[in-house]
Amino acid sequence: QVQLVESGGGLVQPGGSLSLSCTASGSIGDINTMNWYRQVPGERHELVAGITSSDAIDYADSVKCRFTISRDNDKNTVYLQMNSLKPEDTAMYYCQYSSIRDGYEYIYWGQGTQVTVTA
Repeated sequence: QVQLVESGGGLVQPGGSLSLSCTASGSIGDINTMNWYRQVPGERHELVAGITSSDAIDYADSVKCRFTISRDNDKNTVYLQMNSLKPEDTAMYYCQYSSIRDGYEYIYWGQGTQVTVTA
């Protein structure tokens, strides 16, 4: 079992910045991926960014050059620095933990933190 706790969401004006954090606890594997997803009510989760324990990184095209994902393995924490925020970035942001052992994928989700971008 892995527990994920997100923080850092809030209300920000267009062009502003926010920094999200997600801390994992429990049965943390040495090899894993931590992702940020976001969701608007009634729509599917969208992968925003992900980072592996070996520091491979992927971003959605819509956030490239604006968002930066990073992690601190000693603290079991993943961060998402969001700059130049747009109204279309408004969503509930969720942290996801994923690991694969013996061909089986283990996935856990945080409770989410709301990001609202409006003038």
